[in-house]
Amino acid sequence: MDFLQQLNIQQENNGTSTGSNQIGSFSEKIESYSPVDGKLTGTVTMTSADDYENVIQTAHKAFLEWRKIPAPKRGDIVRQFGDSLRHYKEPLGKLVSYEMGKSLQEGLGEVQEMIDICDFAVGLSRQLYGLSMHSERPGHRMYEQWHPMGVVGIISAFNFPVAVWSWNAAIAWVCGNVCIWKPSPKTPLCAVACQQIIADVFKKNNIPEGVSCLINGDAASITMCKDERVSLISFTGSTKVGKIVGATVAERLGKSILELGGNNAIIVSENADLKMVLTGAVFGAVGTAGQRCTTTRRLIINEKIYDKVIDNLKAAYGQLKIGDPLNAENHVGPLIDKAAVDNYVKAIDKAKALSAKIVVEGGVLEGPGYESGCYVKPCIIEADNDLDIVQTETFAPILYVMKYHTLDEAISKQNGVPQGLSSSIFTSNMQEAERFLSVEGSDCGIANVNIGTSGAEIGGAFGGEKETGGGRESGSDAWKAYMRRQTNTINYSSNLPLAQGIKFTV
Repeated sequence: MDFLQQLNIQQENNGTSTGSNQIGSFSEKIESYSPVDGKLTGTVTMTSADDYENVIQTAHKAFLEWRKIPAPKRGDIVRQFGDSLRHYKEPLGKLVSYEMGKSLQEGLGEVQEMIDICDFAVGLSRQLYGLSMHSERPGHRMYEQWHPMGVVGIISAFNFPVAVWSWNAAIAWVCGNVCIWKPSPKTPLCAVACQQIIADVFKKNNIPEGVSCLINGDAASITMCKDERVSLISFTGSTKVGKIVGATVAERLGKSILELGGNNAIIVSENADLKMVLTGAVFGAVGTAGQRCTTTRRLIINEKIYDKVIDNLKAAYGQLKIGDPLNAENHVGPLIDKAAVDNYVKAIDKAKALSAKIVVEGGVLEGPGYESGCYVKPCIIEADNDLDIVQTETFAPILYVMKYHTLDEAISKQNGVPQGLSSSIFTSNMQEAERFLSVEGSDCGIANVNIGTSGAEIGGAFGGEKETGGGRESGSDAWKAYMRRQTNTINYSSNLPLAQGIKFTV
């Protein structure tokens, strides 16, 4: 595989790194099999308890030096990382596509997202603003400033094996933190590639080892969540695991950013442009084989245009090409593994058992080109919003469709799930659009008009409400989650008046 050679990745790697050095006692291995063809992509070594201790100590030591570097200088180093990503965009995008299974265009897009967040972080490094405030006491000045927190732990998921790490790391670095990354065991080589790229940048700038660290294995992940030396844990994954992570970190009064499940819906108004709807809904439902937290899982359609929209969807699904994601002609690649395929099959079977109507039949694909056993057909099911299976996020290309009569009913259905990540309405009616975005509208962290649920730009804060966790990453003022706020009061007078007019003499 030429892209592994271009990234200088050996197919057997030590999975623990503090920067330029690989460390660890060679113990249990994590094997990465590509869902594209079922072949072994490579192996990494799990992080032992001793390895982890080495990493955390090295990271903390690096933090004491990294925090003293001026933020704009830290930003320039992140800029250099972005330049390196531009150089390695094609091979890294191919590795993402092959190891995870998303289309090559999406793999390249994910690397571009990393480049974009680096560009954002460079500007941010000169904008870590605090407020100044008027004191009630004469001869006093008040202001606030922001300081780095220390060690930031990043636990990422397989579906975005590099981008989500970069959202956290680039922002955390310019804020003065150091990062320890525990990637998904399903995509470990993507993490090794990124660690090697950033390690080269740090080495060229004489930055101490430990500003970017890599660990592997669930045991190391649990240890990191319990470790009081890790100031912040950013976790991306399922709601089930996220609840455990949140509780574990909260028990030690640590801080966490939780980016959990989504059950995203598009409302299709009778006033919608149906061509736009088709593009937004189909890509939202089948992009990344339905394995995005922002995947469109529900389509809530006005009853007046319901049949027309369904006919359009059937025609579009009939033209989808499923196969090797590195082949640009294919629209849909594989699910990540056979366990995901099993969940897909069970979800369809459960929907049928609940008397839901199959609109476009799903199924597991077999034969030449599908030897990995991970390829499935995108499926459309007509079902009521309150069915248990509709209320559940299945990480697969299953789209549930349903009718609505009034906009209030549509918004109620949109909000009527435990998750609250992304949402959308397609309409040319300004009143409908504004109602959807109002306090009485979508309850999600992301609400779009005439754009699908899937995908987001790095300029805005990314995250959701309810069982999605409530965290925010990437743009806007999400940087504040990676820093500690400090309020400062300076008395430049010759007196010592107390606040609230309190009198005290000695």
